[in-house]
Amino acid sequence: MAGVRRRDRHGRGLRGPLTPPRTPVSRTRAERFDDLVRDEVRRLGRRWGRELAQVEFTVEEVPPVEPWFDGPVPLGQTRPGTGGRPVRIVIFRRPVEARASGERETGRLVRDLLVEEVADLLGLSPESVDPSYDSPDD
Repeated sequence: MAGVRRRDRHGRGLRGPLTPPRTPVSRTRAERFDDLVRDEVRRLGRRWGRELAQVEFTVEEVPPVEPWFDGPVPLGQTRPGTGGRPVRIVIFRRPVEARASGERETGRLVRDLLVEEVADLLGLSPESVDPSYDSPDD
């Protein structure tokens, strides 16, 4: 046999993924959001690492809301540590994405949410935790 011929049914070209699975293009929206939160936590950790060493940062899809709840949907919250579990700062992906109008605004919103939660936890003002808090520039 000279070579293997691949059948190109209906003239549609080669089939399969266009990019390798680990390239940024193939990351899901949830994975990109997790990366964004991880990067912001790492950035805050450079300045507040010792104070945040026992804090766990997580992302959840939506907040647990009771059916009779009538108020704004939270974008994030701090859950106290109990029974040997660390304090957890949770960011809720779906409400944050619904509030933001694009990737850039999502990044700013995540940054500001994390700064607010860390400031509240440490008993400081958000501006003292991160001087870029609530600023339009990145």
